[in-house]
Amino acid sequence: MTSAPGAPRKPLLPLDDALAQLLAAVSPLTATEQVSTFDADGRVLAANVVSELQVPAFDNSAMDGYAVRAEDLMFGSNELRVTQRIAAGAVGEQLQAGTAGRIFTGAPVPPGADAVVMQEDCTRIHDERDGEPETIRVNTTPLPGQHIRHAGEDVQRGDCVLPAGTRLSPAELGLAASIGMAQLKVVRKPRVALFSTGDELVMPGTVAPQDMPPGAIYNSNRFFLLNLLRRMGCEVADLGIVPDNREATIAALQRAAADNDVILTSGGVSVGEEDHIKPAVQSLGTLDLWQIAIKPGKPFAHGRIGAAHFIGLPGNPVSSFVTFLVLVRPFLMRLQGVQESAMKSIAVRADFDWPKADKRREFLRVRHNANGGLDLFSNQSSGVLTSAVWGDGLVDVAPGEPILYGQAVRFIPFQGLLA
Repeated sequence: MTSAPGAPRKPLLPLDDALAQLLAAVSPLTATEQVSTFDADGRVLAANVVSELQVPAFDNSAMDGYAVRAEDLMFGSNELRVTQRIAAGAVGEQLQAGTAGRIFTGAPVPPGADAVVMQEDCTRIHDERDGEPETIRVNTTPLPGQHIRHAGEDVQRGDCVLPAGTRLSPAELGLAASIGMAQLKVVRKPRVALFSTGDELVMPGTVAPQDMPPGAIYNSNRFFLLNLLRRMGCEVADLGIVPDNREATIAALQRAAADNDVILTSGGVSVGEEDHIKPAVQSLGTLDLWQIAIKPGKPFAHGRIGAAHFIGLPGNPVSSFVTFLVLVRPFLMRLQGVQESAMKSIAVRADFDWPKADKRREFLRVRHNANGGLDLFSNQSSGVLTSAVWGDGLVDVAPGEPILYGQAVRFIPFQGLLA
């Protein structure tokens, strides 16, 4: 996939084309499992969730107050005798004309009542301690239906409340529980093998900072990639650090391809003499995508080794982090059956200038400021991981597009990408 010596260099593939090619290569997993609704956070539904009941199941009070007949207060006295007390889980009796029922939030509205008046809008005139029937004065004129949550206003019987392909969050789990779903059918977890390449890499804890040999660096990529994969609902096989030689790289790829859906590597995908990933993958399978027009993250690769997808990320930590978010994340979502995986951006004011537009599509690390705009991290180098910690999102900059102070830019929050 490299150009012959002296031949014109092939243009880098635009990010959107690379992503489309990547997603087109994905066949969603078909194996499923039943899991407890308690344990389904982050999983992807494999079947529609259809309600067998309506929610709410009955008309109920949205407030602590009094159940009344609105007609009584429109045309009669505003003083009503309280004849019953209805708590959540209780069932009231028929409400007679000229009476009210003390009611609490979530309690069924008694037959005959068609409104609830907040207790703050009522004054108690008498109660049983006075030796007289409890009586209230209603200081407002309620409308029919006021402060009543009607049966079925949330969910109707037979509604598909959650379609297959939904990635479950706490809100979806609560909705599933509200219609009685104790278990959910979900797509099995993708199996992902992860390893890093590089003789310079050292694991934290194995060598003290003061004893680090010249040229050595701690392996930060392994930590954030492992946990990003777990957040994406993956079952991760951590294969550690692979030395910079062809034989070791081939052996690691063969081992990873044996029983995983995806092989994810970081480092070794550039064009140096010690970058062995590309020829190793090509010797075992195919390399269909290599190098894209993105900054940071140009040396990104995708191919196949047997039934396993291979994805190679750059070794620079910010490059690895960004390419995971913009390419690997939607890939893994599609693998689990999620159709809508596009990054969502919002327009936010740039409180900075970016005059040096690049030919590639850029992703700048930025942070909201107190004035509602975005500040730019001072060092946008692909090796400066502090930029990803300091920032709360990325600005998506089109190729050749400078940014002027005060201009609206496309902001992609980390919050939506890291969940």
